[in-house]
Amino acid sequence: MSKEDRILDIPDHVHYITAFLILIIGTLGVTGNALVMFAFYSNKKLRSLPNYSIVNLAVSDFLMAITQSPMFFINCLFKEWMFEELGCKIYAFCGALFGITSMINLLVISIDRYLVITKPLQTIQWNSKHRTSLAILCIWIYSLAWSLAPLIGWSSYIPEGLMTSCTWDYVSPSPTYKSYTMMLCCFVFFIPLAIILYCYLVMFLSVRKASRDLEWLSSQKSSFVKQQSMRSEWKLAKIAAVVIVVYVLSWAPYACVTLIAWAGHASILTPYSKTLPAVIAKSSAIYNPFIYAIVHTKYR
Repeated sequence: MSKEDRILDIPDHVHYITAFLILIIGTLGVTGNALVMFAFYSNKKLRSLPNYSIVNLAVSDFLMAITQSPMFFINCLFKEWMFEELGCKIYAFCGALFGITSMINLLVISIDRYLVITKPLQTIQWNSKHRTSLAILCIWIYSLAWSLAPLIGWSSYIPEGLMTSCTWDYVSPSPTYKSYTMMLCCFVFFIPLAIILYCYLVMFLSVRKASRDLEWLSSQKSSFVKQQSMRSEWKLAKIAAVVIVVYVLSWAPYACVTLIAWAGHASILTPYSKTLPAVIAKSSAIYNPFIYAIVHTKYR
């Protein structure tokens, strides 16, 4: 695609407003997640096994903000893609890698909370630094596989929307490209989301049942300890739930746009309807530090 083809008839103020939003997202994403990483690094009380996943989430969000926002911001100021085809591929690859990592990381956090609350005795035996590190490694390998696919021929990375950012080609009618879009949406968004919802439904039912049992056993001395432990684990689960809901809401518009294009209705999508969901999706990197600052007592 030539430079002339990439230039759209978009008013200047649209580019500048987008640039302003991306600047805010980038600044908050980098500083906020850097503070999360620093807090967990400097405070030994926060270095528990469940918090390893939180740190991993902060790392992926930090990298998302620092690799996406500066290039997006510069392109918006110049009103076109400025970094050639290679830059487009690197930018889109990083966006895919860190975005997928965050989503799968939230899935792992949900499963961890589910196991701790519903199978506490088995979890004590399973939990170890080695297993946690292995889970984090698997998250990155899984994300890397999906991100590399467009670089080796299964779909491709191209400019999108206002032609100031890049992503995988979800517009092409090619069966190969459409298969990647559908598989990506299923195995990175919808199936993880379904598992997360299942985990939280079972957790809620389990906590409600345990609360009733503890009330019945309130005369026993040990029940207070059990109740406190259950409350502590459920509080962590609720924090994770808020993070997950915000993340899903951030990526849902983008998923809808890609599915509209996949269904053969790409012609109804305007540059604006492609760019706004992309900006909202990138904003997912800024919310977690604020959620933990407000809700997580030790972090605050």
